[in-house]
This record gives sequence, structure tokens and C-alpha cells, in this order.
Amino acid sequence: MARNITKKNKRRRGHQKAIYRKKSRSSTESGHRNYSLYINRVLKEVVPQKGISSHTMDVLNTMINDMFERISTEACNLMCYRKRCTLTPEDIQKAVYLVLPEKLAKYAVAFGNEAVQRYVRS
Repeated sequence: MARNITKKNKRRRGHQKAIYRKKSRSSTESGHRNYSLYINRVLKEVVPQKGISSHTMDVLNTMINDMFERISTEACNLMCYRKRCTLTPEDIQKAVYLVLPEKLAKYAVAFGNEAVQRYVRS
């Protein structure tokens, strides 16, 4: 009689298998975004017949994330230095001027202002 009970329990356990799924870590969970779609779009606008390798894409993505982190850290430091609780566009512009070289910073701020103005108009 004991054998039948154990066999029934084994059969029941076989039907109640738990399904375990691997949790995939997305790029946003680790704090880094993936800009590969935007890099490809810009590349196709500039040079339509050329492509880019996945390793080069990873390098560019890492570089963009690093620059974003540097600029945001510097802007946060400026905000705290001025004893403000709100991050303003002036803080971002000053951070860009502090992080990037002079000529590159001037172009970055000019293109950033133009992009914001286009967004506001639309």
C-alpha cells in the first residue's frame, strides 16, 4: 500500500513542474543605454552605402555613455556648488564647456540649442 502512495505522489509532482526563465538583464537595468539605432541612422544619413561592425558599434556606444556620465556628473556638481535643487540648461551648457575641448564644446552647445529649438517649435 505504501508503494502506491509514493507512486501517486511522484506522478503528481511530475505534472507540477515549475518553469524557470532566465532573467535577461536589459541595458537600462545596469544604467547604460544602447544608442546603436541612432548611430546607424546618422551613419546612413552621412554615408548611405557604408556599414559598421558590431565591435565598432560597442566602442561608440561605450564612448557615448561615458561622455553622458561625465557631463551629467559635472552638471550635478555645478548644481550643488550653486546650492540649487534644480538642474538648469545653463548647468548642462557649463558642464559641456568644462568637459569637452573648447571648439568641440562650442559646436556641441550650438547644435544642442538648435535641436531644443526645433523640438519646441514642433
